[in-house]
Amino acid sequence: MGAGTSHEPSKDAEPSAPAEGEPDAPARAAGSRRPPSVTRDTARPEGGGRAAAGDAPAPARQWPLLSVLLAVGFGLLMVAIEPFGSAFRVGLVIIGAALMAGAALRWTLPSVGMLAVRSRFTDISTYGVLGVAIVLLALMAQPRPWLNVPFLEDAVHFTVR
Repeated sequence: MGAGTSHEPSKDAEPSAPAEGEPDAPARAAGSRRPPSVTRDTARPEGGGRAAAGDAPAPARQWPLLSVLLAVGFGLLMVAIEPFGSAFRVGLVIIGAALMAGAALRWTLPSVGMLAVRSRFTDISTYGVLGVAIVLLALMAQPRPWLNVPFLEDAVHFTVR
């Protein structure tokens, strides 16, 4: 053993007490910034906090998710009961618009409650792409489509012959 070494553990090497919410967390050094070796919980997604104050009732705290769900439900109801001739198109456009509105809410608001599922980029791209796809498919549905895309018709005629 060299000079200046001691058999007593130093204060830096003493394990710290487990943090709150980590009952069986492995001990770490007091000043360590290293993450724990075993993860016991999952992190909340970015923007996944409450959209309103904690003392507000549950529906008010989750208003972004509820607004998207209500619009999607209205679109599904319109498709199901079909009150007029092209109600299925209008209902699907409402559903697609609701998903695009969810993407816009996720982009603009810092906290959207349970509308935040993954990272902001993933949520925006998923809601946006699905919303645009649903709207475009609803507008191109047969018979008598509201939107004609000539190169898609050529591709169908080429593949089906």
